[in-house]
Amino acid sequence: MNVMVSVTQTTTDVEQLKSGLKTTWMTGDYGRFARYMEKSAHEFADRLHIQPGTRLLDVACGSGQFAVIAARSGAEVTGCDIATNWLEQARIRAASEGLEITFEEGDAESLPYPDHHFDLVVSLVGAMFAPRPALVAAELTRVCRPGGRIAMANWTPRGFVGQMFKAIAGHIAPSRMPSPVLWGDENVVRQRLNAGISSLSCTPRMYRFEYPFPPEEVVEFFRVNYGPMQRAFASLDGSSRENLRRELAELWSRHNSSSGATTTVDAEYLEVLAIRDEKAANWCALFPKETVQ
Repeated sequence: MNVMVSVTQTTTDVEQLKSGLKTTWMTGDYGRFARYMEKSAHEFADRLHIQPGTRLLDVACGSGQFAVIAARSGAEVTGCDIATNWLEQARIRAASEGLEITFEEGDAESLPYPDHHFDLVVSLVGAMFAPRPALVAAELTRVCRPGGRIAMANWTPRGFVGQMFKAIAGHIAPSRMPSPVLWGDENVVRQRLNAGISSLSCTPRMYRFEYPFPPEEVVEFFRVNYGPMQRAFASLDGSSRENLRRELAELWSRHNSSSGATTTVDAEYLEVLAIRDEKAANWCALFPKETVQ
């Protein structure tokens, strides 16, 4: 999760990195993890004013939390993710509500959809974790129709989740990718989402985490259910693991606004809203396929 200097990566390097990321995100139980994040996901969706019939793509959809919310509004929703087990959870959840949503395997860096296909392209704290952000920016823009919208919610470096990632990074080997929370830096976002975009707004928001158990149990809940956290703990020996557990529990306790045996923490994210340029006709020529940032 450290910021790394950009380098040209071989095909083998990229394949190994992406294979490791897929394994990480298929670890734990993201469906259970996301249950406690519903309220702020609804608030994010409400601000998008999703209309019936909107062709919507949920990129890095996980277990379908946002996709289900959007489908309830009458949108024609497609969700994609690299974690096939969470896609199966998403299908089961949609079916239980009688919602017709297409969930399929798909990589934010190479989306399996035609140009200009969607009215609204969304990623709720998902696509920010892909290792090559230039490709992500290009793909989000490519599949959005001229005049359509791109919406992202990305954890910020200074916010609670950014601090949590920083704590984890102090205990494990540096990653081979740019820090995901750079997607929460407005200046960086404006550099990445530039070509093919007619307007862009970035607004800091708060995402509320609420748990009916104390901070120490929240850390354990993350360790069991959140893939990156589970993998981080598994990579450490006994003493280092306990040091990380203690540091994270202190972080949650310090930011906890609840009293008693419950936990409430507000985590800052950057809400990104972009409008696809209606005049950008020859979009594919703007981005070479092998662009790496």
